[in-house]
Amino acid sequence: MNRRMIALLGGVAAMAGTVAFAGTAEAASTPCSAEAKACVQRSSNTAWLTDGAGHVTYGGVPITVGLAKYPTPLGTFHVQYKDIDHYSRQFNGPMPYSVFFTTTGVAFHQGSLKVKSHGCVHLSHAAAVTFYDSLHPGDVVQVVP
Repeated sequence: MNRRMIALLGGVAAMAGTVAFAGTAEAASTPCSAEAKACVQRSSNTAWLTDGAGHVTYGGVPITVGLAKYPTPLGTFHVQYKDIDHYSRQFNGPMPYSVFFTTTGVAFHQGSLKVKSHGCVHLSHAAAVTFYDSLHPGDVVQVVP
């Protein structure tokens, strides 16, 4: 084998090692317990999806949470139901790709990442679609400080 071919193969092996390492880095843990399929950290405005065994499958993604007057509640919850085209009569606004995880109407949904909510977790359009498609009734959602 000539030197150029050996150098090329060595470069490909190094790139493969880098790609494998990057994939491992994305599988970092969350600040939530392992059984949480969705994790929200209010202090960092970040949310993740996991496999329910503590391995990250999506995220962390940027979010906004509730205003001080309407905080996103802390604790462990379960997905109640989903509504792709929900409209809030209480706050007179659309809540696309809603995944409700409390019995009081708090949900993940597409919303502004610059404006705090009335308790819900705002996600970008792409993140809202992914959360909507990935979460199902009964799945564990955890919100930590």
